[in-house]
Amino acid sequence: MQLDLFSEVYYDIETQLSAGEVGGWENIHLMRIAVAVTWSPEDGFRQWEEPDAPNLIRYLSGFGKILSFNGDGFDSRVLSHYGDVARINGASFDILTDLKRRLNHRLSLDSLAQATLNVGKIANGLQSLQWWKEGKIQLIADYCRQDVKVLVDLVSFARQNGFVRYGDKTTGEKFTVKVNW
Repeated sequence: MQLDLFSEVYYDIETQLSAGEVGGWENIHLMRIAVAVTWSPEDGFRQWEEPDAPNLIRYLSGFGKILSFNGDGFDSRVLSHYGDVARINGASFDILTDLKRRLNHRLSLDSLAQATLNVGKIANGLQSLQWWKEGKIQLIADYCRQDVKVLVDLVSFARQNGFVRYGDKTTGEKFTVKVNW
């Protein structure tokens, strides 16, 4: 695959197993892919499942910029079980990492989505794990796709406006953070 330095892709991964089921957060690479979703301007949304993992790594590696929310700390580590993710890590732009650097604290995607876009997430990782156990793959895919859509919309908003907002869990107060994504 020819690398296009100006192309970008967004992605998210939901897993089959929790941290507790694999012996802790240091074993993220053992959590196994349930569903992954990517979005690029060229291909739109694409859904991937565990057997597709090597192809997903190749696909992501073909982009100049790979955007995620906690991709550095989670998603690429899950993918590392299936192959070399050095190219993914090298092209990664992790929104959470950027915001943690700017604010010195962690934010949730839901907090950003609600405060910036007035849209909430439709589920969470624990719900996704339960759906996996129940064999409800399409629900996981829908949830994962919605998270990617929120990420795409959040970055688009930030690029147009130069900022995003987040809400304080305790007070509900909204704060603005300038970004250059």
